[in-house]
Amino acid sequence: MQNVAQGWLVLSLTGSAFWLGVVGFAGSIPFLIFTLFGGVVADRVNKRHLLLVTQSVMMVLAFVLAALSWLKVITVWEVVALSFLNGVAMAMNAPSYQALVPRLVPREDLTNAIALNSAQFNMSRILGPTLGGYAMAMVGVAGNFFLNGVSFLAVLLALTRIRYPEQQPSHYRGLLSSLREGFQYVRANQQMRVLVWMTGIASFLGIPFITFIPYFARMQLHRDETGLGWLLAASGLGAVLGAVTVAAMGQVRHRGAVVAFGGVVFFSAIIAFSYSHIFRLSQCLLLVEGYSAILMISSFNVAIQHLASDQMRGRVMSIYATCFLGLPPLGSLLAGELSRHIPTPHALAAMAGAAAVLFVGTFALSKPLRELD
Repeated sequence: MQNVAQGWLVLSLTGSAFWLGVVGFAGSIPFLIFTLFGGVVADRVNKRHLLLVTQSVMMVLAFVLAALSWLKVITVWEVVALSFLNGVAMAMNAPSYQALVPRLVPREDLTNAIALNSAQFNMSRILGPTLGGYAMAMVGVAGNFFLNGVSFLAVLLALTRIRYPEQQPSHYRGLLSSLREGFQYVRANQQMRVLVWMTGIASFLGIPFITFIPYFARMQLHRDETGLGWLLAASGLGAVLGAVTVAAMGQVRHRGAVVAFGGVVFFSAIIAFSYSHIFRLSQCLLLVEGYSAILMISSFNVAIQHLASDQMRGRVMSIYATCFLGLPPLGSLLAGELSRHIPTPHALAAMAGAAAVLFVGTFALSKPLRELD
């Protein structure tokens, strides 16, 4: 919700796709810097306490953003700064969040639990912007930020009430040694290594597209906040259908093929959407984009969680989260910079096309990926 409102606010303040890229970069670059250390911390401290702190910080930042927007004193540089601080909190939050999930269910239910968690995590990245578009139409940008802040109360309440077996305290090496051990662990597993590589491709060249949906709604399809809400609703519906598919399947077979095929469909939908000037067609393409994105990313998450041991899970998920959440800012910055020299649709289509080629090439050349089941 906050991301789509920030995008609309930045467009209102500047009218520039370049500044959209800058804000996307500022909000996500902390994942590239801090998430790896967050994974080491997640393996050392009480995960519940760390999540309570990070969620509280994000709530306060949302209320600050709401207040500045409501008073109409906000500038684009303040949006950049608050986005960066929010990204730092999220970067420290993500590894603990992912590593905590397997401790909430018995071992025999782990596969479905991971699938459900992956589905809801990625679905929220689509449904959040959808709700954000409607919230902006009903209560404005400031109201959107305020509702986002209020939503954290539900998260904080849930964190205080869940019960699970605490992880036994262990003795770890120094911070950098623990981090290096995590990289060595991922590098030694061929299937895990190729999954992280493909996650990086999708995150750098594909996921940044979501940041630019407000641009297409306003500049190419000539729609207002309501039109943006309808576009994001289509993507959200696709995400829901994708999440239901993942949860219903439980044990996904031939994950390597699912990841490769889902990624190619995802990138193809982005390319087609970039050149669409018909609103209904754009909605249909976003439906396909949302479905294939959830199918692809959930398969990444489930496969990596299954391949990781309990002792290494925090660090492994921090490496995954760094790729998934840390590379989009660089992709947003690249797309924003390219849009200064070529039309924005060309820039995003070229990035998605390159990603599709890399996915096909990786699947063709990587036997461990083809054998992933």
